[in-house]
Amino acid sequence: MLSSTFIDDFGMRKLPATAAEDLLEIVMRRYERASTLLTSNRPVEDWGKLLGDTAAVSSMLDRLLHHGHVLKCGPRSWRTKTAAATALGAAD
Repeated sequence: MLSSTFIDDFGMRKLPATAAEDLLEIVMRRYERASTLLTSNRPVEDWGKLLGDTAAVSSMLDRLLHHGHVLKCGPRSWRTKTAAATALGAAD
């Protein structure tokens, strides 16, 4: 049995040259078998450049998005937004 896999803050650090192939391998093995959750503050459109392999990224996204859901939280960080609201509430 495969459990859920979470990849958090994808693209926050410099990735090794094999990252596109490695990530594609993970996604391919899990495709239609198990849940994979991926978070990133980088737009999907930039992933090909980020990973340096647009063909691998295209194949990976095809599988991730086939049964997937995309949630966009907006340009501001949720933590920053919450902290600002808390600070404003404290000022009242």
